[in-house]
Amino acid sequence: MQSSVLLGSLTLLLVAFVSRTNTLNSDSGPWVQSTQGEPWPLPNLRRLSKSSYLLRASTFQFNVVGETCDIVVDAVERYKAIILTEAGVARVFVQGHARSSSGRDNGTTKGILTALEIHLGESCEKDGNHWPHLQMKESYTLSINETTTVAKLVAQSVWGVLRGLETFSQLLYPAGDGPNLRIKCQTIVDRPKLPHRGLLLDTSRHYLPIFDILLTLDAMSYNKMNVLHWHIVDDNSFPYQSSSYPELSAKGAYHPSMVYTLNDIQKIVDYARLRGIRIMPEFDTPGHTRSWGLAYPELLTPCYDSKGKPTGKLGPMNPINNSLYEFLRNLFAEIVQVFPDQYVHLGGDEVLFDCWKSNPEINTYMNSHNISKQYVRLEKEYITKLLKITDSLQANTIVWQEVFDNGVVMPNSTVVHVWTGFWQKELENATKAGHPVLLSACWYLDHVATGGDWLKFYRCDPLAFNGAANATSLMLGGEACMWGEFVDSNNVHSAIWPRASAAAERLWSNNKQDEGKAAQRLEEHACRMHRRGVPAKPPNGPGFCVT
Repeated sequence: MQSSVLLGSLTLLLVAFVSRTNTLNSDSGPWVQSTQGEPWPLPNLRRLSKSSYLLRASTFQFNVVGETCDIVVDAVERYKAIILTEAGVARVFVQGHARSSSGRDNGTTKGILTALEIHLGESCEKDGNHWPHLQMKESYTLSINETTTVAKLVAQSVWGVLRGLETFSQLLYPAGDGPNLRIKCQTIVDRPKLPHRGLLLDTSRHYLPIFDILLTLDAMSYNKMNVLHWHIVDDNSFPYQSSSYPELSAKGAYHPSMVYTLNDIQKIVDYARLRGIRIMPEFDTPGHTRSWGLAYPELLTPCYDSKGKPTGKLGPMNPINNSLYEFLRNLFAEIVQVFPDQYVHLGGDEVLFDCWKSNPEINTYMNSHNISKQYVRLEKEYITKLLKITDSLQANTIVWQEVFDNGVVMPNSTVVHVWTGFWQKELENATKAGHPVLLSACWYLDHVATGGDWLKFYRCDPLAFNGAANATSLMLGGEACMWGEFVDSNNVHSAIWPRASAAAERLWSNNKQDEGKAAQRLEEHACRMHRRGVPAKPPNGPGFCVT
């Protein structure tokens, strides 16, 4: 049974109390008061009562009624550990604080909440539910009722159980009387606004240890994000260890210790599955492939200078090399077996034509095919052949927006991933053409502003484009992107969180809360992630976390 990567050792976590309290400082902007027991992302329907229950972590029970499976069993163990940690936090919270400031409610305390009943409507394995997938059912109903000391979580699918358990854990806060926790009586009826709520992680610019990828998956689950878009290789390094072409990583990785073996990937995929997270790989071509050429230079295009002499440099994939396509067929046949998700990202962005323009063999080929100097058409030819390969492998595909912008004829099922330019118009054009779309343009986490810049991500509405109302089945969602030029294991988590939490709420919640209240909830959520081992940055300026 796998537990959260940082929840395995309770003795370490029991000393971690983080209740962010901002100090009012006239020189440092407004004071943002943290909430208590408020969930992130915001549920879609919530009815609150003035009454509440106490909860004793040492005796509280999770009771699974009816269907269960390894996903539910593992989740129950994880959330037991989280609640025990919260109880340790509650004990520390009282120490050194006046009891009057320790989070007492003005409402009625109904007694002790003894258990959470989990009602799962269908088997984990029904209709392919063994693995998370695009249209998985993540809705749930959570009831903490004034008339019974047993809370109830009801979900049709195991994925809804996971989301409901996360919400339940976020409703708890210190009662102010030692290790007891408090939870308000309430009913939550919740479901995601959009099915694809992702985070791109780049492991080519800087290699990320497996530990950090697993911690990222934990943090994603705390934010109800469900797709890790693994940008695993790029120009800089090729850390994926292929069984078909092992020389790719042997020569393309930064160092032999900086590779992801098939066993490593299986561990990551399994860990993600237990949290309801898909692992979607990206192998970007024909550009961004310099690291491929370290092992197989014949795959890339030799570049020439203005005098027609080879420069010794290599450009994008060589689209006129017929052996390239057999290589790609073999590699992608392996990739779709290693990664169980139904989608693979093919990239296709930022293809520079200078090297193709300089290459005499490519120009001869283009002249003979009546496409002289039309290098976009050469790119189209390459992408078309690659799409035929992935289609033959029964893989659903995603491409960056340039592929669509350049007029490549693609199956309607091919997803267009919008990342730059006037993104509203890009979404409009792609959906009018019948393509599903993903949005990342306004959620680039490597674009860092001074201070807590989560608001710029929060203000991006993925449905704010013309035709969105008629493209409900085509707008799949979006992704926050953590490109790796300036992050590694030392700072990647603080660069992502809680800034990506803003995107997570916009992708989950139909209700847009005012920014002031959102800021208060994000204060609490950032410290909640701290308690669970995720070093999230302060979201709103000066303040501190009591430990």
